[in-house]
Amino acid sequence: MTARGRLLSGLVAIVIALAGFATVGALPAVANSDNVQYVALGDSYAAGVGAGSYDGSGCLRSSKGYPVLLDSEGRIDLQVNATCAGAKTSDVRRTVASGASGLNPETRLVTLTVGGNDLGFAGLAGACLAGTTEECLDAIRTAEGKLPGLGSDLTKLYLEVAEAAPDARIVVTGYPFLVEPSGATIVTAFRAATVRLNDTIEQAVAAAREADVKIVYVDVTAAFAGHGIYTSVPFINAPAGTLEDFHPNEDGYVAYADAIATKLPNGWLDKNKQPV
Repeated sequence: MTARGRLLSGLVAIVIALAGFATVGALPAVANSDNVQYVALGDSYAAGVGAGSYDGSGCLRSSKGYPVLLDSEGRIDLQVNATCAGAKTSDVRRTVASGASGLNPETRLVTLTVGGNDLGFAGLAGACLAGTTEECLDAIRTAEGKLPGLGSDLTKLYLEVAEAAPDARIVVTGYPFLVEPSGATIVTAFRAATVRLNDTIEQAVAAAREADVKIVYVDVTAAFAGHGIYTSVPFINAPAGTLEDFHPNEDGYVAYADAIATKLPNGWLDKNKQPV
């Protein structure tokens, strides 16, 4: 049964259990057989917003974002970087459905970071880190009302990616905590909201895996621990009234790439090993 067929047969159970724009590059060229063909999908956290050195595409893809860092690892060959600032889950699904992502039966690795924009996470961060307690809690309540729908949409996306690239390992990441824990009500509430977003993403991954999709979830919170906004060595950009606010910096994307690499076969990171 195809991935889409498995989705249709189990979607009702998945939904109960879980209770922008995109501009892409050219389609992939034929790759060396020793290479692991790689496609990157997702939002600003996938594109590398916050690290600078953007490609001028309008999607704010950075040469210091984790897709490019992974491309430099061993045999991983970034065929298409279809990430885009502002992308929601629906935008990524359209990119996959149109074929513009470059996903194909030869694709062996797909990375995905998406879901935050579906909840208006940037606005939530602003309300909780620069607003009043009431504004923060109101924003959290609004965002949490969208979580069940987000979980369902993410599972559909993962199944659609698997159908387009049936032999790919799909690596889905969550989001880091932007600030370190403290006794402040706003900080505690905002960190709890991040946990619930990540839990929704992880549950969607689990639902897709139940449908025999080769997919793993990467929790990046440990990689960012001790490096939130206003720490001595921050991995997150502090608010300054720019699009880079609340996004990882160059060190943060290194942390993302390192966390993703732990979920990859060793042979993909070693140029001297034979193809897998």
